Amino acid sequence: MLNGVGFLIVIVCVFGSFIISGGKFEIILHALPHELMAIVGASVGAFIVANSLPTVKKALAGVMRSFKGGRWKASDYRDLLTMLYGVLSTFKKSGATALEPHLDDPDKSELFKPYPRLLQDQKLIEFICDYLRMMTVNFEDPHQLETAMEADIERHHHEEAGPQHALQIMADGLPAIGIVAAVLGVIKTMGSIDQPTEILGAMIGGALVGTFLGVLLSYCLVGPLAAKLNETIEADIKPFSIVKTAIVAYAQNVPVQVAIEIARRMTPSAYAPNFQQLENALDEAKNGLNPATA
Repeated sequence: MLNGVGFLIVIVCVFGSFIISGGKFEIILHALPHELMAIVGASVGAFIVANSLPTVKKALAGVMRSFKGGRWKASDYRDLLTMLYGVLSTFKKSGATALEPHLDDPDKSELFKPYPRLLQDQKLIEFICDYLRMMTVNFEDPHQLETAMEADIERHHHEEAGPQHALQIMADGLPAIGIVAAVLGVIKTMGSIDQPTEILGAMIGGALVGTFLGVLLSYCLVGPLAAKLNETIEADIKPFSIVKTAIVAYAQNVPVQVAIEIARRMTPSAYAPNFQQLENALDEAKNGLNPATA
């Protein structure tokens, strides 16, 4: 929704200022189809050449993702902290033997089932289960654990950011492709040099539409979408850092509730539950949602 409002403002202000200043919009309309064909066709073709098929598919999905924004809401962060409290409390009180069945099948686990939105993020759930499983086999050195988790988060972030990087390169190249389209228009104009001034002026104006479109598409469409996708990726990777903070703190023999409080402070301020809200959520979990944590 917000993206649509932004693009509408761009179109109204850019073309509105041109019309108000006395520009002849019919010149742009006449040149628009073939200039768009050259610019969009060349940029899409170059994008396909420069990237693998999985990256192309992820980039298309990433454009839709940039419109939707980040998946995580304030309630999701609260649920994540509550779920981590339940899992770590079970580990602390009952040991690895009691925890392993929950890690082997989180979809059926009483520790994970109360949080269906979190279960939809399979990579995050796998991340939690994998590293807790490592701890159950005596991988308890907090420094090694933290290093391994950071490397895993970095790998995941690199894979997620690949399509965004490809879109940004596409945005960077659009002004130059616009110049290519403009040069073709100039070549066409030079072939009609014997025409009257009015016709030549319209042809030159049409050629310049190529440069205009290249810059407009770069800085007002593809570039902003790439930036929004980057922001979305950064937001969606944040829960992994929160999980890492809680698990590493627990591995350092910090009390479970203190480890969760440290993780809470890693939550983005716009979505973080305050201390009392988290306390209430933990009390609810203890009293009914997760009997294993009581």
